[in-house]
Amino acid sequence: MNYLWSPWRMKYIQNHDEAGCVFCNVQTQADSPENLIVFRGRRAFVILNRYPYTSGHLMVVPVDHQPSFEDLDAETRAEVMELTTECIQVLRKVYQPEAFNVGANIGAVAGAGIVGHVHMHIVPRWGGDTNFMSSLGQTRVLPEELEETYRRIREGWGSEVKRDT
Repeated sequence: MNYLWSPWRMKYIQNHDEAGCVFCNVQTQADSPENLIVFRGRRAFVILNRYPYTSGHLMVVPVDHQPSFEDLDAETRAEVMELTTECIQVLRKVYQPEAFNVGANIGAVAGAGIVGHVHMHIVPRWGGDTNFMSSLGQTRVLPEELEETYRRIREGWGSEVKRDT
């Protein structure tokens, strides 16, 4: 019998009832591999997904706790889109993905895991990244620890982002 070792899943199982909003809570912490924030803007920030679909799965999160994009002001929505673009730039350089899934799940019925705080997902994709493990075993195999993903993206962020300032 083969075993997959995924120790981060136990942390989720035991601690998924965190008090308050996870996105609001991490904003009060210093940026590090523990809170997974790789970049902070004025109105939004970029964070690694703690339970990623693929290595490099990022999220752009507004600072304001709002359930949907229409509840945010225009400047925040604009920054979310600019940061989404910057995420794509960094991921292209660091991971060389073949494609991306970019989007938001707004509301529980749409699949939002954190319903009250809207956020954008940026998922790098490669041919074959949805293989038999994902399709039949309903298990993701990630080739890199989150701490290494954090390090690589933080390093790539400063040198690879093209900003319109």
